[in-house]
Amino acid sequence: MPTILSCTDGSIYARSVYDHSAWAAGRLGAEVHVLHMVEHAEKPAREDVSGTIGIDTSTELLNELVALAEAQGRVAIAKAQAVLADAQSHLTTAGVSKVVLVKRHGALVDSIGEFDTTADLVVIGKRGEHADFAKLHLGSNLERVIRTCRHPVLIASRAFQPIERFVLAYDGSPSVLKAVEFVLGNPLLKGLHCHLVRAGKVDDTARYYVEETAAKLRAAGYTVTSQATPGPADEVIGAAVKEQNANLLVMGAYGHSRIREFIVGSTTTALIRTVSTPVLVFR
Repeated sequence: MPTILSCTDGSIYARSVYDHSAWAAGRLGAEVHVLHMVEHAEKPAREDVSGTIGIDTSTELLNELVALAEAQGRVAIAKAQAVLADAQSHLTTAGVSKVVLVKRHGALVDSIGEFDTTADLVVIGKRGEHADFAKLHLGSNLERVIRTCRHPVLIASRAFQPIERFVLAYDGSPSVLKAVEFVLGNPLLKGLHCHLVRAGKVDDTARYYVEETAAKLRAAGYTVTSQATPGPADEVIGAAVKEQNANLLVMGAYGHSRIREFIVGSTTTALIRTVSTPVLVFR
């Protein structure tokens, strides 16, 4: 049975992550594994902090510091249990037949590679609980998750909307060719309307590959429209998402840059930050 890894921190995006996970589970016939990372250890070590606060500091103060750390650990564990219970309730209500709850200590970016090996799709919120919404900052974990995961990453928008139409941003890069292969062979998006868009430098060769890809998608049963429009990729693709009333943007994480293995492409980052739809990303 396919597996979806649903990453949650209990933030304002959590319910959307569960809804996107449930949607994908229904399309794939998959089970959902919900992962919540606990940042504080359940039983913090009794560190020697006397050098930090002064050699004459009383034992009572040291004990208070240890007690505070232990209390923070208990709060983190209680939060984790509440977050996972909410996730199970939400996913079960949404019709997911099998939900597996996973609690792990540490940082998500340090563990995601391990879980990605057994997941067919990773779902994560665009922003976490510490996000600056006014500045449209992305979650601090997001880029590293995309860079680490070898399976596609579905980045949930603020609220789930039924997905009926998607835009596929085509630039001919290896990561977007992987996206095309996925769309052709995976049931996740079958039956949805696809709008294929090429931006940036547009010449006869670019138009040829756009139409060739569109023909492959039509042969696979998709209803396809396409465009090849010169201009900044983030602006052209963002406009296409709006004009097509798309519910999903599908794209590669990297363009043709030589440093693509080290940093997510600037166009990808800009679109994830600015479009209101979820984004399905391939590295």
